[in-house]
Amino acid sequence: MDHVPPDAPSDILPITKRETMREVSREAPRETPNEASREAPREAALVHSFPPFADEQSRLLILGSMPGVRSLELSQYYGNPRNFFWRILYELLGEGADRAAEASYEERLAFARRHGIAMWDVIEACERPGSLDSDIRNAVPNEVPGLLRRYPGIRVIACNGTKSHSELLKQYGDAPELRSRTVIRLPSSSPVPTPKFRGLEDRLAVWRELLSPYIPARD
Repeated sequence: MDHVPPDAPSDILPITKRETMREVSREAPRETPNEASREAPREAALVHSFPPFADEQSRLLILGSMPGVRSLELSQYYGNPRNFFWRILYELLGEGADRAAEASYEERLAFARRHGIAMWDVIEACERPGSLDSDIRNAVPNEVPGLLRRYPGIRVIACNGTKSHSELLKQYGDAPELRSRTVIRLPSSSPVPTPKFRGLEDRLAVWRELLSPYIPARD
């Protein structure tokens, strides 16, 4: 298997020599350290995604954008327990969300492998403060066409969220490796609610509708 589970300061206005300490005190009160820390913008950290999880038996590739902070800390695909991904996958393949919650990460990977599910992310590296896709900057793509050439049994690419889908098409939309396969855009499994998707059940319904023709046969 090609998976390797590892693992601005506040602006201050210049003060001229003519301004008295009283004027400074009245017009620009000094912030406390807590206030300055609270208002300072977050720095964008450089983050990297995981190696692909795929093998010769893979038939369906689920592509995220970039793992979130908690997943990176744990070195696990969809490691944030609030993310719906594993619950959705277990529901789709007939074992139920409760089983997903009980399973260890190694058991989850074995479950995905057994059903021909591969996982990777479209982005190899980017700058991002926090976990939101909307904060991603300077994205460097993973070599998705190369993975598809290596594992030609993958016939369907399911993009987990809008950012994954848009970035994949931006980088490789004209690549023959993509044009010869089915590409699907799924609602993100992120726990962040949207006007259309509030929780597990509404996301699961769309994943089931879109993926049911391509889900590998159960054991």
